[in-house]
Amino acid sequence: MKPGLNALFLPLRLAWRQLRAEKARLASAIAGVMFACVLVFMQLGFRAALFDSASALLASMRADIFLMQPLTTASFRPETFPRARASQALALPEVWAAVPIYMAQTTWRNPENGSRRAMQLIGFDMEAGVMGFPGLAPLLEALKRPDTIAFDRRSRPEFGNVARLLAERGPFQGQLGNHRVEIVGLVEVGASFGADGNAVMSEVNFRRLTTNRVATTVDLVAIKLVPGANRDAAIARLRQVMPGDVMVMSQPQLVAHERAYWENGTPIGFIFAFGSLMGLIVGMVIVYQILFSDIASHLREYATLKAMGYSNGFLGRAVLSAALLLAVLGFIPGLGLSWVLYAVVGKATFLPLAMDAIRAVGVFALIFSMCAAAGFLAMRKLRDANPADMF
Repeated sequence: MKPGLNALFLPLRLAWRQLRAEKARLASAIAGVMFACVLVFMQLGFRAALFDSASALLASMRADIFLMQPLTTASFRPETFPRARASQALALPEVWAAVPIYMAQTTWRNPENGSRRAMQLIGFDMEAGVMGFPGLAPLLEALKRPDTIAFDRRSRPEFGNVARLLAERGPFQGQLGNHRVEIVGLVEVGASFGADGNAVMSEVNFRRLTTNRVATTVDLVAIKLVPGANRDAAIARLRQVMPGDVMVMSQPQLVAHERAYWENGTPIGFIFAFGSLMGLIVGMVIVYQILFSDIASHLREYATLKAMGYSNGFLGRAVLSAALLLAVLGFIPGLGLSWVLYAVVGKATFLPLAMDAIRAVGVFALIFSMCAAAGFLAMRKLRDANPADMF
């Protein structure tokens, strides 16, 4: 074997034999790394699910530009602005359509047990084509009828098993607030930290259900441009002509605005990041203790290697190799367990928890860094391996 490969392979082989010699200690170290791995995966998964669920509604909209009130911090509690801003946007030649979107919250009566729970209402012009909810297209004509809604099949179970009732009865009567409505079908929007369930309806039916609102105000305006129009140029022109009571944003900017609220405007984002950090610290302490005790118990052997001419660099590589082995051995079962937990927790909470390659690589990098840091700390013990003191 080439000298360069020997410099890497021999410390790795030494580290593996040392770890394998103490099987109980090795199992404890793997369990510690796996615990840290699962904790980081779950915290990052919850954080991503928070952002994805919070922005799912906005990401489903099929428009190029949006108008929103500057005081709106999150979509589940929007601030209104004059509907006339939609008409003003239509004055630009590159604007093909400006569609008002309405959002509010009211109570939904569970059709199975009669309990009430807050639900988000989403109203818009059914002919405008600004919403891309799965399941919406076959219901467009039915939703034009008075007092009809589409129920979000991904709402939490506390709203009742509407999908089963629809399969058994067909369209049936339900209650939103103090109004009787007909549930004509199912769409997919998704529960979020801001709304546990959603009901989709036409603009006219939204007004029927929210009689306490001023009819001349809207919550959001979705603007579609003529084919071939430059979006950035249109945004710049709209910002020039629009008053200060609206913000002009592209869809990526709108989604980023929503994510920024949950990440910076609430403690939830910090809590998930802090939980990930604590998991890494706990894992690093466990790995450090294992490596430190391993070095301490083999101090005479390390001193013998030094007396035979092996350098501190070689011994240090052996310790870091042990840290790398622990990172790999702990990450693999941690990844598998996290994959299972994602499925279980996602099904229980109705949040979009899914494993992806980028997150897996990122977590492995964190776990490897954690083990490497523990290895560097444990290497200080090698200074005690002095042949003159040992023999």
